[in-house]
Amino acid sequence: MATSTSPARVRFAPSPTGFLHLGGLRTALFDWLYARHTGGQFILRIEDTDQKRYNPESLADLMRSLRWLGLEWDEGPDIGGPHAPYIQSERRALYRQYAEWLVAHGKAYFCYTTEAELEELRAKGLPYDRRHRHLTPAQRTAFEAEGRTAVIRFAAPLSGTTTVHDAIRGDITVENATIVDPVLLKSDGLPTYHLAVVVDDHLMEITHVLRGEEWIPSAPLHQLLFEAFEWPAPVFVHLPVILDPSGKGKMSKRKTVVDGREFSPYVRDYMTGGYLPDAMFNFLANMGWSFDAEREIFTREEAIVRFDVADISPKATALPFTKLEWMNGVYIRQMTTEQLTDALAPYVAADLGLDAGELRHDRRLIELTPLVQERIKLLTEATALVDWAFVSSAQITYPDPTQLIGKKLTAAESLAVLEAGARIIQSIEPFAPPALEAAFRALSETMQIKVGSLLTPFRVAITGKTVAPPLFESMHVLGREETLARIANASEALRALMAATA
Repeated sequence: MATSTSPARVRFAPSPTGFLHLGGLRTALFDWLYARHTGGQFILRIEDTDQKRYNPESLADLMRSLRWLGLEWDEGPDIGGPHAPYIQSERRALYRQYAEWLVAHGKAYFCYTTEAELEELRAKGLPYDRRHRHLTPAQRTAFEAEGRTAVIRFAAPLSGTTTVHDAIRGDITVENATIVDPVLLKSDGLPTYHLAVVVDDHLMEITHVLRGEEWIPSAPLHQLLFEAFEWPAPVFVHLPVILDPSGKGKMSKRKTVVDGREFSPYVRDYMTGGYLPDAMFNFLANMGWSFDAEREIFTREEAIVRFDVADISPKATALPFTKLEWMNGVYIRQMTTEQLTDALAPYVAADLGLDAGELRHDRRLIELTPLVQERIKLLTEATALVDWAFVSSAQITYPDPTQLIGKKLTAAESLAVLEAGARIIQSIEPFAPPALEAAFRALSETMQIKVGSLLTPFRVAITGKTVAPPLFESMHVLGREETLARIANASEALRALMAATA
C-alpha cells in the first residue's frame, strides 16, 4: 500500500549533542529512501536548541556518517536551499515571531514562574499548575518589575481529546488535560523542540515526519500546535524501536557487552571497524522494513523502487550484529580485486605502519587480496592473514617450533621435508602455483607422507602461522629467494629443537 504518489519532502533533524548512533542512521536511511522513492527531497536540519549540550564535533560526526552511508541531502546547512538557514539556532527571531503570534491569538501566554517555584511543585510530585495562564497586564508588569523573565507557554485545551494518525500505527488518542501547557519559547529566546519542530516542518514544507517511537508522547502536542497555527499537519510515521543484539531491551546509546562481545551503537565505530557502507545500508534497511520474504540482500536501486513507509512494521526489532557481519562478508565477496584492495589498504597500512597510498599499488597486497576475500567478514580481519608478506624473513619467528612439525611426523622427518622442498623451490620453473602444487604432490607420493602433513612445515615456515592463505600462492607472493630464506630459518629452528630435546 502506497502512502503517497506525489514527491515527499522529508527531513532528518538530529540534535548535535552526541555521536550519531545506529537508530538515528536508520531513521535517516528511511527518510532518504522515501524521498528517492517518491522523487522528492531529503532535507538535513540541525536542531541545536539545547545549547548546553551542543557539541561541534558531533555535528561533523553526523555529517560524515550520513555521507559514509551515501545519504546525500538535497538541502542542508552546508549546501543551503530555499528554506535556509537549516540550523535552528540561526532561526531564533523566526521562532519568537511565531510564539508571539500564538500569544496574540490567545493560544499561548507569558509565564513568569521561577525555577524555585517549579522545583517546589516537582518536590510535591505535581506538574506545572497553569498559574500564569490568565495574567492581567498589571500582573505581568509587576513580575517584570521584580526582575522576572518570561517564557512563553502553549495554552493547551483543558478538556476533550486529541487524535494523531500514524501511518503505521493508526490513531493515537490522548486526553488534552494530560498536556500541561509546555514551554514553547525559553527566557533566553531560544525555542523548545516542540515549537521549533512544528514551525520548521511547516515552513520547510515537510510532508512526512519519520522519527523514533519515543516521540509518540509528543505527537498530540505537535498536532495541537499545527491546529493552533491553522496549518495542515504532515504524515507522522513513528519508527519501531531497535533492540540490542540480545533482543532483551532497547539499544543503549553507550557501548555495552552482549553475549561476551562489546557492542557499539555508534556509527563511527562501524566506519572504522571494517564494515562496508553498502552492507550497513542493506542491514539497516532490514531493521523494521523488509524487501520481500525471500531476500535479505538487495541493491540501493532495488530498495528505492520498493520502499514505502506504509510497509514499515511497528514492531520492535533486534539488531543482530552477527547478521551484519555475515552481510558484510557477502558484500566483500562481491567486490572486484581492485575495489577490495583499495578498501583493505588503509586498514593493513594502519596496522603495519605502512603508507596506504603506496600499499594500494603493492603487488603483494594485490595478489593476496583474492586469497583472503573468501576468508574475511570484516576488513579489519585481513591484516592477520597478510602481515607476514610485509616483513623480512628475519622477522618471522617460531616461538613454538613444534608447530613446524607435520601431523604424525617427527621433528627429523619434518626437517627432511623442508630440505626436500627447498631443493624443489630452488630449481623449479616456472616458479608459479600450478607448478609448485604439482611438484609438492609428487614429493608427497615419493616420501609417502599425506599432503596435509607435508605442507604444514612449509605453511608455518613461510607465514609463521598455522592458518594462512593458500600455500603455493603465498610462496609466489614472496618470491623464490624470500621463500627459501624462510624455509632455511625454519630448518634452523627445527635443528635447535632437536638438539634441545636430544
